[in-house]
Amino acid sequence: MQEMLKITGIRKSFSTLDVLKGVDLTVHKGEVVSLIGPSGSGKTTLLRCANFLDQAEDGTMVLDGQTYHLGHVRRTEMYEARRHTAFVFQNYNLFLNKTALQNVTEGLIVARKMPRDEAEARAQKALEKVGLGNRGASYPNQLSGGQQQRVAIARSLVNQPRVLLLDEPLGALDLKLRKEMQLELKRLQREMNITFVYVTHDQEEALTMSDTVVVMNKGNIQQIGSPQDIYNEPRNAFVAKFIGDSNIVDGIMEKDFLVSFGGQEFACVDRGFKPREPVQVVIRPEDVDIVPPSAGKLTGLVREVIFKGVHFE
Repeated sequence: MQEMLKITGIRKSFSTLDVLKGVDLTVHKGEVVSLIGPSGSGKTTLLRCANFLDQAEDGTMVLDGQTYHLGHVRRTEMYEARRHTAFVFQNYNLFLNKTALQNVTEGLIVARKMPRDEAEARAQKALEKVGLGNRGASYPNQLSGGQQQRVAIARSLVNQPRVLLLDEPLGALDLKLRKEMQLELKRLQREMNITFVYVTHDQEEALTMSDTVVVMNKGNIQQIGSPQDIYNEPRNAFVAKFIGDSNIVDGIMEKDFLVSFGGQEFACVDRGFKPREPVQVVIRPEDVDIVPPSAGKLTGLVREVIFKGVHFE
């Protein structure tokens, strides 16, 4: 696959706090990559450095074949890079005194010096792509939160970016609307074949939206992989605890594909350990079957049952 964005050795600190500690990341053309991690892990800072909203202290970035030295990038290089990227903020950042159409055309007219008629025609097409073709004359206070975010997305798409950087774009929306917008963003990404780098704190959203998930913690990348790999094959205890619900217990790797804990042996998916090597075993809730005592290996007590709509927990 063609590399669209490659970041190598990026470092960034605020005062004495190292936020990014030499992070490497490669994003391929047409890919959706989600950055996920706890608050303060560096995911938003990485996104902002990629668009020069924050200045990195060290590292290189290759964007569609063009190399930028992040520690001392020139202003002309910054503007050139921004022509190929666009940024979607969580809080929309719309001009409240301008209509939806004016919000989308502003950058084309002011920054790109595009004739107004051409800018408005392109902006109208962008609004139609996000389902707001009939709301161009509406002001932000006349639009719902989801509609305002659609305007913000249209404003980013109108520049025809090669890479769209999204910083928790659905974080301010209610759950139902967020799920609808997830599908909408996936549709737009497929139709326009734009590369997405997507920051979210929502694990389910990351697994749903992404081709590749990047798990970060304390300025370092803990694991990069497909959603299935991240969930089923966490590289360490942090990833196992952070992604999904996990029970982690101490065990012994008896041999390939066989682990023991609680005095019993269980089939597993791992191999390559030494015989009888101590390991930590990750047990997902869906891996547990409730069976008659005669068929079970472990015993336990159900202390509470919670109704979740489609299932009980």
